[in-house]
Amino acid sequence: MNLPTLADYLSTHPTVVEKAKSLEAGGQGLEISGNVWLGEDCAVIPNPAGVGYLIFSAEGLRDSLVEDDPWFAGYAAVMVNLSGIAAMGGRALAITDVTCSPSEKIATRIWQGMQAAAQVYGVAIVGGHTVRSGGGGASLSVAVTGHASHRLMNRFDAKPGDHLVIAIDLHGGYRDGRVFWNSSTITPSQRLQTDLEMLPSLAEKGLCRAGKNISHGGIIGALLMLCHFSQVGVLLDLESLPCPMDVEMERWLVSSPSYGFLLAISPENLESTLSHFTATRITCREIGQFTAESEITIVAEGDFEVLDFKNPASRPLALVAD
Repeated sequence: MNLPTLADYLSTHPTVVEKAKSLEAGGQGLEISGNVWLGEDCAVIPNPAGVGYLIFSAEGLRDSLVEDDPWFAGYAAVMVNLSGIAAMGGRALAITDVTCSPSEKIATRIWQGMQAAAQVYGVAIVGGHTVRSGGGGASLSVAVTGHASHRLMNRFDAKPGDHLVIAIDLHGGYRDGRVFWNSSTITPSQRLQTDLEMLPSLAEKGLCRAGKNISHGGIIGALLMLCHFSQVGVLLDLESLPCPMDVEMERWLVSSPSYGFLLAISPENLESTLSHFTATRITCREIGQFTAESEITIVAEGDFEVLDFKNPASRPLALVAD
């Protein structure tokens, strides 16, 4: 695709548009949330015990995925929540779930997928709620509780002039033709846990103050969220963006990877952040810069295009987090 066509494709892609709409819907929660760090599917409160923070994450999966691939739906529901906890500089403590299925077969496959993910990531499923429906479809939601030390990463503190850095696992492949890039189920358990640990350790070193895990909506959806909450814009350099061989750039930009994070890194911390991932199989690279303009701009070969989401939800909300 040429750059104008790519920009139009990205700004109107269904998963990206859904991200924009979720901002509008999520804004309603500000009225009742109180003094809470809000961040899409994660929230943080000071630990009542007085040490660090408690982190809460929740994720609901589409009914179509649960019914078409119940094992992977269970696996992914756990995985994406753990990624969300890590993206805020935290470590997961426990998992709970809510499942509804019309058959024992689907329920068993969902449970087996959740168990598999919980075991390889080393986090226990401690309870939940199970419903066996007489008819209709299957559904699944998973919630994870985590904790963090005195230093967090959040969605609010990306600053103009910060480097945009991506940390991503390029190993693996697409699962069943979907836009989900699966590296998790082919990776040894110890490395899965070590790779997730890179995020809270990055925060504790004071190298990163803001970041976002790449999930539904891909890199563009994650940038939309991060820029929205931090009230900044970004220049995304497509020529610097790591991409698996034989994968089209337009597909990669809206793909959901098993392991992918966007980080806002100050200039003085860039070298140390890149070095932080050197001993891992994770690809870590600078791919752009945050700006004062509230726009996402893609850049390639000296040309640039601004993404136009044509959606009121893409305008910044007045968010406050103490």
